[in-house]
Amino acid sequence: MEEKALELRNVSVVRDGKYILSSVDLDIMQGENVAVIGANGSGKTTLIKLLRGDIHPYYDEDLPATMRIFGLDRWNLFDIRQRMGVVSMDLQNMFRPDTSVFEVICSGFFNSLDVFRDKTVTDEMKQAVYSKAMMMGIEDLLERPIECLSLGEMRRALIARALVTEPKLLVLDEPMTGLDIVMKSKFRRMFDILIDRGVCIVMITHDLSDIPASVRRVIAMKDGRVFYDGPKETALSSEMISEIYGERIDVVEDHGIYQMFMSGGDCE
Repeated sequence: MEEKALELRNVSVVRDGKYILSSVDLDIMQGENVAVIGANGSGKTTLIKLLRGDIHPYYDEDLPATMRIFGLDRWNLFDIRQRMGVVSMDLQNMFRPDTSVFEVICSGFFNSLDVFRDKTVTDEMKQAVYSKAMMMGIEDLLERPIECLSLGEMRRALIARALVTEPKLLVLDEPMTGLDIVMKSKFRRMFDILIDRGVCIVMITHDLSDIPASVRRVIAMKDGRVFYDGPKETALSSEMISEIYGERIDVVEDHGIYQMFMSGGDCE
């Protein structure tokens, strides 16, 4: 039987007395490619933090919750990170500006923000760093400090970092924020290629045009709950998106890529 990457039963997350997630039931199988969408404050970022093991469910003895990551009720965060690659906006701002691209990618082996002196970088690790850099098309940038990278190059370095341990799952948290329309198109094609090579992706995004054509399942969050979970074609209809975002929105599809416009013509 295929193993579940994430299993939630009656899971809630409470912060400052407010329910960020409320009684969520959800399964994400290993081998699935999923997009998580929703307005700001809908709970999608909190859902990803649960998947990454960064936070734990709210405990209520009257309504017990179940949460498993890769089938485990208890987990070591370092072990989880070896099986799950993560790319996020906040991560790229945590590295020192003089950190080299090689160090960024290699740090994925140690779940760190650098390759510290007490770590041993093996020849096998060096080869893996070069292999993933080549996969991302940045093998000629390995010695360059990240302060000299474009935004697209930095994102590629972070994806290579996430892939260097050959994880079972790649979690992408708003991976195309700040990229122009040309670079977004290139990244979508790159994610489609990764999926075709067997990399499983869970992407969180507020922009429908970020979602690669290969991603078929969409989870829509609203008010801390799973509002919809199913095929992309149903999730990304004008009617469904209007309900999710609470505004009249028109959705246009072109060759598997979706764009949303505020009713009246303004592109979102």
